[in-house]
Amino acid sequence: MAFYRKSRAVKDALPLRRMLPFALLVLLAVLLVTFLLRVGTVTSSSSFVNMYGGSAVWETDRSLVIHLKSELKLPKQSILSMSLDQRNKLPPWNMDRFPNLAKDHTKIVLYVHNRPQYLRLVVSSLAAVEGISETMLIVSHDGYFAEMDRIVQDIRFCQAKQIFAPYSPHLFPDGFPGVSPGDCHDKDDPIVTKCNGTADQYGNHRSPRTVSLKHHWWWMMNTVWDGMEETKGFSGHILFIEEDHYIYPNAYRNLQLLIGLKPMKCPECYAANLSPMDVNSIGEGWDMLVAEKMGNVGYSFNRTVWRKIHTKAKEFCSFDEYNWDITMWATVYPSFGTPVYTLRGPRRSAAHFGKCGLHQGRGKSSSCIDNGEARFQLDEIDKILNIKPDWKVHVVKKQSGYQAGFKGWGGWGDERDRELCLSFAYMYHDVQISSG
Repeated sequence: MAFYRKSRAVKDALPLRRMLPFALLVLLAVLLVTFLLRVGTVTSSSSFVNMYGGSAVWETDRSLVIHLKSELKLPKQSILSMSLDQRNKLPPWNMDRFPNLAKDHTKIVLYVHNRPQYLRLVVSSLAAVEGISETMLIVSHDGYFAEMDRIVQDIRFCQAKQIFAPYSPHLFPDGFPGVSPGDCHDKDDPIVTKCNGTADQYGNHRSPRTVSLKHHWWWMMNTVWDGMEETKGFSGHILFIEEDHYIYPNAYRNLQLLIGLKPMKCPECYAANLSPMDVNSIGEGWDMLVAEKMGNVGYSFNRTVWRKIHTKAKEFCSFDEYNWDITMWATVYPSFGTPVYTLRGPRRSAAHFGKCGLHQGRGKSSSCIDNGEARFQLDEIDKILNIKPDWKVHVVKKQSGYQAGFKGWGGWGDERDRELCLSFAYMYHDVQISSG
C-alpha cells in the first residue's frame, strides 16, 4: 500500500514538474510587460538620483514637497528624445587640447534654439575671448537641429559639451509637450469643442513653440546645477548667455574680477553681469562699478543663489507668463524679500543683437528673416580688462522694468506645462514625494 501511494504521488507530480518551466516563463513575461508599461506610458518616479549624496543638498527645498499634488510626471520619450538623452551623458571634447580647467574658472552655458546665423557669430566672438581656454563651454539645445549641432561640434578653443532638452516640445510633433491630438487651440471652449487644455488668464490655449522658451530655461538650470557630472560639487559661478549675445574679448577677465570683488564691494549682490539691465545701453563709462537689477544678458551666479531660486519652483512654474525672465522679475525675485542686485562694470562686455526672437527660427512661414550680421564698435578698452578693484559702487535703487504685481502676459495656463515644469525641478533629487 505504501509503495502504491508513493508511486501514485510521483506519477501525479510529473505534470506539475513539466508545467514548472512554463509557469516561470509566464511569470517573467508578466514582469517584463509590467516594466515596459511603466516605462512606456508616463514615467512616474518618487526617487531620483541624488548626485551629491545624502540629503544635505535638499534641505532648502524640502518645504516645496507639500505643494506637490502627485508624483513627478515626464512624457513618454520618442526614439530621438532618448538618443539625445544618451548624448547628454557624453564627456566634453577638446580635453586632449585643454586637459585641465583653471582652479578659479567660471563655466559658461550658452543656450540656443535654431538660429545658426546667430550661433556662428556668437561662437566666433567666444573664440576671441581672453581666457576662454581656461574654462568649459556647455551648449544647451532646445530641440535638435543638425546645422546647430555641426556648428557646436566644430568648437576647438576650449573644453566643450552639448546637452539637449529631451522633453523639448520641438521633439514631440504628435503629442505633449508638442501638439497632442484633441488639444484646444487659440480661444476654443473645451466644453463646446470637447478639446483638452487649460486656457491662460486671457482665454488663450497653449502654443508649444511659445511654452518651449520657459521649459528649456528651467530644464537647463536644473540640469546644469543638479544633473551633470561636470558640475557636480562645483561651487563657483556659472555664466549664462544666449545665441544672440555677442561676447567682447574682455568679458571673461572682467567677469572674474567682478566675481572676486562682489563679496567685498556688494555683499548684497546675487550675481555679476556683463551688460546693463537695459539691453540697448553700452554703459555709463564711469570710473565706478554699478549695482542694479539683474539683467538677462550675460548673467552669472553661484550654487547658493541657485538653491534660493530652486526653492521658488512652485512660484516659477505656476506664474502665467511664458517668458522665463519676466517670470523671475515679476514673481521669483520679489519673493526673496530684498532687491536682487547684480554687480557690473560701467561698460558692457556683452551685447544683444539680432532681430529674430529666440523661437523665430527657420522653417515656418512666420519665420523672421535675418542674415545674422552684427557690427559692434569695439574700442581698445573693450579688448582688455577695464575694471579697477579700487572703484566705488554706484547702487541703482530705483529698479525699472517688470515688478511684483505684474500679472504676466499669459501663455502659461495649461496644467500640463506647470506639472512638467515642476517635474524638471525635482528630477535630480532623491526625495520621496507623496500623492495627495
